Amino acid sequence: MVVAKILLVEDDKIQAKFAKDFLEASGYEVLLAEDGKSAIKIAKTENVDIILLDLVLPDMNGNEVCRWLKLNQDTKGIPIIMLTVKGSTMEKVEGLKAGADDYLPKPYSEIELTARIYASLRTKSLQDELRKKNRELEEILTKVELLAITDPLTELYNRRHFESLIEKEFNRSVRYKSPISCLMIDVDHFKNVNDEFGHRAGDSVLKEISAIIKNCLRTVDTVARWGGEEFVVLLPRTDKESALQAASRILTGISTHTFSNIDKQITISIGISNMPAYSIDSAEKLIDTSDSVLYEAKAKGRNRIEVAS
Repeated sequence: MVVAKILLVEDDKIQAKFAKDFLEASGYEVLLAEDGKSAIKIAKTENVDIILLDLVLPDMNGNEVCRWLKLNQDTKGIPIIMLTVKGSTMEKVEGLKAGADDYLPKPYSEIELTARIYASLRTKSLQDELRKKNRELEEILTKVELLAITDPLTELYNRRHFESLIEKEFNRSVRYKSPISCLMIDVDHFKNVNDEFGHRAGDSVLKEISAIIKNCLRTVDTVARWGGEEFVVLLPRTDKESALQAASRILTGISTHTFSNIDKQITISIGISNMPAYSIDSAEKLIDTSDSVLYEAKAKGRNRIEVAS
């Protein structure tokens, strides 16, 4: 059974002992603080479920302590019941404005104190459960959003998400007059891999190729699975020469890689397009141009890079 932990903030030693003994006899774990600063420290370092806070303290006003606790991210969710010998309406209003969840004037009966504590703990439990459900829902939504933009096999971005990204990046490139490059990559003779080693081995090859491509790029670059055995790479703020260097790293990395489930060398062909170029005035044309020169690379023997003129 989980025992609720109560922080009792009371500077009167007699009242503090009376309340502590009663609460412990009622089955609660009680932490005692005699001033505001000690209360704040305990609330931050201990897993407190509820705070019974005296309004009059030797170092600072109980409302100030309450206000501080409610503004702090780590303690704002702890219910606070304000205790005071004063029972005027304005005292209650000030306490509630400071963030107190409940108000109990002294002297209080044990029955009423128990009832107020039970009600506050019940509310806290419901709020904790709601926060937990919200976190779980946020995690589910994050996973769903990730699935919507991710290729399930390679865990790269999918084609639809890439098209959205390149559109934004292309417009940014035009606005700031910065270069942008696109690589279209195709695995050479990939059908032969599937025919000879099976589709499971083919899937493994695509996963390893995906990892190699990512490792050859910067964090600002984007790689996606375009479809089948085709991949596409977006290189923002990258001119032709730098794009060619990146493509060369990828080409060499794949052609020299020993793949896990096949005893066969794998090569790729790459087409590079770049903006600014007089014939490229949209993100779609940037992609189409890289695709066109990719087929030039294949026509010229594969395992090579072609750059759009």
